[in-house]
Amino acid sequence: MRLFLFTALTMAAFAANSVLNRMALVQGDMTPVAFGTVRLMSGAMILTVLVAWQKRGFAFGGVTRILGVIALILYIFGFSIAYEALDPGMGALILFAVVQITMFGGAVISHEVMPKQRWLGAGLALAGLAWLLWPTGAVETSWLHVGLMVLAGIGWGVYSLLGRKAADALQATAMNFVGASIVAAVFLVFVDVGAGLSLQGVALAVVSGALMSGLGYALWYQILPELGASRAAVAQLSVPIIALAGGAVFLGEAVTMRFVVAAILVIVGVCVSLWRQ
Repeated sequence: MRLFLFTALTMAAFAANSVLNRMALVQGDMTPVAFGTVRLMSGAMILTVLVAWQKRGFAFGGVTRILGVIALILYIFGFSIAYEALDPGMGALILFAVVQITMFGGAVISHEVMPKQRWLGAGLALAGLAWLLWPTGAVETSWLHVGLMVLAGIGWGVYSLLGRKAADALQATAMNFVGASIVAAVFLVFVDVGAGLSLQGVALAVVSGALMSGLGYALWYQILPELGASRAAVAQLSVPIIALAGGAVFLGEAVTMRFVVAAILVIVGVCVSLWRQ
């Protein structure tokens, strides 16, 4: 039960990031690069303070750290920039399909035990998500932005796979955020130097970075060793459902019967996958 509750809390934090991102870009007048940079910096600051306060020490080096920083950068900016041109539903479908493939591939390579019920749950949840998010009309596709979303999915999948080996979840997350925020600041200066920073947009980015990303990702790294790659992959299929529900509550978006049925399919699929035999 503890693992289930922590997983649900983490998925809610991930979904909140999507809602906060959309609010900042639409209502807060921020560019994706500016939002991502403030998000990473605020997460790095609160995590660094926590690591220093608990005297855990700082470990910046190592191949795993470099890979973690690269994966985090790919996810944060691939995700944000891709949504400039992609339909939200199609973007989410591409992202989480790629995350599934990446993490299931990692589970197979590492010889993780995956019972038939996990494959069944993953298939059911992914089918519900595809049915909800599949575009109903003609869609103009920007292959550049599709590619960016694919890179974001690979980045998040790899970042999650690396979390299974983190000896200290809080320290690992903090160091990843510090490294990624430095890269992001350089990226902002050279790519988006004229970006506007509204008070509302910055506030949303800080909440997203410090609370939902920084602390949320630390909790994610904490539970990943126990959760495993394949179950973690399936659990994340609930994120778009939670995000859409958050959009209905905070952004006034409509809730349709299609969403209700799809949500039931995804939740049942996730529960089947997470259930211990």
